[in-house]
Amino acid sequence: MVFTQLILAHLLGDFILQPNSWVADKENRKLKSKFLYIHVLIHTVLSFIFLWYIQLWWIAILVGISHFIIDAAKLTFQTIHNKKIWFFIDQALHIAVIGSVSFFFNEFNVEFFKDQNFLKILMAALFLTTPASIFIKILLSSWTPAPETENNVETESLSSAGKYIGILERLLVFTFIMVNHWEGVGFMVAAKSVFRFSDLAQAKQRKLTEYVLIGTLLSFGMAVLTGILIK
Repeated sequence: MVFTQLILAHLLGDFILQPNSWVADKENRKLKSKFLYIHVLIHTVLSFIFLWYIQLWWIAILVGISHFIIDAAKLTFQTIHNKKIWFFIDQALHIAVIGSVSFFFNEFNVEFFKDQNFLKILMAALFLTTPASIFIKILLSSWTPAPETENNVETESLSSAGKYIGILERLLVFTFIMVNHWEGVGFMVAAKSVFRFSDLAQAKQRKLTEYVLIGTLLSFGMAVLTGILIK
């Protein structure tokens, strides 16, 4: 299926292989940013690689052109106030292009690496890493809790620890669902609740507690929904 290959290329190119520094440079310099063109080139090359085995590699050029047009429009019209909306518009347009191409070439039903189920699981696992983190970050961007402090001194934490904890918990939840061990999901929820309870109780900040709760539910919800869709 063309759809699976192109979604894999999209997840890798748009999230895994695009550092935050590239995104910041594109937002600041817009069409003058060299990273915009490097980003589009990466998408084109990835699509070329994934489609080469089913002799539809030339679709990569169409994907690259459409990706540039969509990203250019986003950078041109995006502002601080509508940044969240344009993120989802951008992703929806990319998925629409991929869906349209897949529908048009539906007659080509050649298996990629002879295992479509494996590719679907890989696609889901990739989504639950950096892409899901970015989606959650965007959804929570309207609420910014006060920094954690202790005796008026800001407490230290590991760099990007929250991001990687979220990735690991989503992958574990997804794994439990795929192997039909839903009790493992309950264990994960209970374990995280225990670990976070003392921090939240000590912080004594209702906003922080609500922020963490919303983020946790979004993270677990994405993992559960992805697992159900793949199964």
